[in-house]
Amino acid sequence: MSDTDTVTRDFDALHDKYLAERDKRLRTEGTAQYVHVEHAFIGDVDDPYAGETIARDAVSEDVDVVVVGGGFSGLLAASSLLKEGVTDIRVIEKGSDVGGTWYWNRYPGCRCDVDAYTYLPLIEDHGTMPTERYARAPEILNHAKRIAQQTGIYDRTLLQTGVSGATWNEAHGRWIVTTDRGDEIRARFLCMASGILSRPKLPGIPGARDFKGHTFHTSRWDFNYTNGDSTGGLTGLSDKRVAIIGTGASAVQAIPYLGEWCKQLYVVQRTPAAVDDRENVPTDPEWYNSQEPGWWERRALNFEGFVNSIPQDEDLIKDGWTRNWGKMTEAMYKGKTPEEMGRLRQLADFEKMEAMRARIGSVVKDPSTAEALKPYFNWMCKRPLFVDNYFETYNRPNVTLIDTKGRGLDRISETGIVFDGKEYPVDCIIYASGFEVASPPDRTAGFDMRGIGGITLSDYWRDGRKSLHGILVHNFPNMGVISGLKQAGITWSITFMNRRQAEHYAALVKRSLDHGVNFDVTEQAEQDWLGVLADKAMKDTTFLRECTPGYYNNEGQNERDSIWLSNYGGGPFEYMDVLRQWIGSGDAVEHDLSLTPAK
Repeated sequence: MSDTDTVTRDFDALHDKYLAERDKRLRTEGTAQYVHVEHAFIGDVDDPYAGETIARDAVSEDVDVVVVGGGFSGLLAASSLLKEGVTDIRVIEKGSDVGGTWYWNRYPGCRCDVDAYTYLPLIEDHGTMPTERYARAPEILNHAKRIAQQTGIYDRTLLQTGVSGATWNEAHGRWIVTTDRGDEIRARFLCMASGILSRPKLPGIPGARDFKGHTFHTSRWDFNYTNGDSTGGLTGLSDKRVAIIGTGASAVQAIPYLGEWCKQLYVVQRTPAAVDDRENVPTDPEWYNSQEPGWWERRALNFEGFVNSIPQDEDLIKDGWTRNWGKMTEAMYKGKTPEEMGRLRQLADFEKMEAMRARIGSVVKDPSTAEALKPYFNWMCKRPLFVDNYFETYNRPNVTLIDTKGRGLDRISETGIVFDGKEYPVDCIIYASGFEVASPPDRTAGFDMRGIGGITLSDYWRDGRKSLHGILVHNFPNMGVISGLKQAGITWSITFMNRRQAEHYAALVKRSLDHGVNFDVTEQAEQDWLGVLADKAMKDTTFLRECTPGYYNNEGQNERDSIWLSNYGGGPFEYMDVLRQWIGSGDAVEHDLSLTPAK
């Protein structure tokens, strides 16, 4: 009997198993189960990589545009503005360098899970050949630095500077931006580019503040404690008992390195991870240098086509993403009706996950550990992960899996972690609990914007988000949000959509400067866009509802806040067409915006 025959026979049983595993993990508090990383029980959350403070006087100036954030979103916004000829800009970044998530995340094994040739933005203009298909974090950070250097963005950036407030001054038609360094910058345009992975979160485990040992978050890795760097060499842990809490994207990359160096490693798992081998290889210089102009765009579009179930004539990527999506799409399109297409795709998904579970059983030697590591959910319920030697790590005698069966730890004591009444003494706790995803820009940036009449963005959105294209907001003139997931298009390689949104906003800024006007989105335009979103919304919410809780489905609570149900349901290609047509039509722009003469 073939694997397909087995999966078909067990369709109902697998479906029931998935639902049972989901139910173990549903928590009524939803996202409230997490707490802010600023709590005192965690290690350095400011900037453990800062070195010396950059000495400078407070800045008082007038500019055309302030860009908040120096990650890829901010770099793409700034470079897009510069390409439009808008040169009077100021970038503000709280880190000691540009790079955003690639500045903060330096944990051992940190890499991007999309191949570098697809992920790295502006690589044709400002890049060098990646050394590997899946580049390490330091190499990605260097690419961000290269963009800033070659475009002149560094000369326009205030580093080690956090924005403390941004208020629209109606009398002068400008944003008054203040910082924690005493700066006051008056700007006509405000670009919020603080990204989607900028605010770490912690599980709200009872007793966490009581722990007397060492703690830190993966996004603030303490190499002073562990020694080594992103490639390993964690000699400081050779006599340490360590617990890592979480088995998500950051954890599964770090765990093989921790397992190699720790005296004892406890991996605390609430939900198993769906992990395939990365199949990483060094970059072939001959292949790389043979690429014709425009190759990045073609490759990025090809990738997005696969992961949005759009049949492609050729697979330019040939990795786990496109291979698995291609098989599921091929299976789906054999159906004659929507119901049959859905069932065939689900069968292909079951088959994929059964193969993954079988591989885990063959790699992990201890049967009970292997069973606990098997993920029982659909492949896209959580972001797919591609990591080498993850499951092999559990064969090490110094590595113990603490499978909490969806519940999480009971508590943390002064000396260790506690589950099912048993205490595991540890010297260090590493929180690999991820980031707030799809939070509004006032949370990701750490301050609230005040628009017309002093209204804050958090108040304006109290009863739900309202925007035009997920980028422009009524009562917040001349402001644009880059890398917002809600009410916009979503892509799996986020830099691709960041670039489109940045180019869109930069074109609107240039147009406004050329015409000497300020703009504000009308209430009607926001309502119209909400209507479009409702019309284009995903019709089948069953998939998300049946997924194991996570940030995709808002921890299984309040479906309207799921990033998949609150984005543009027509898909990224159609969304990009909407942006292109809107900015290219003077009538559309004037219809949706209230334009007033600039002062």
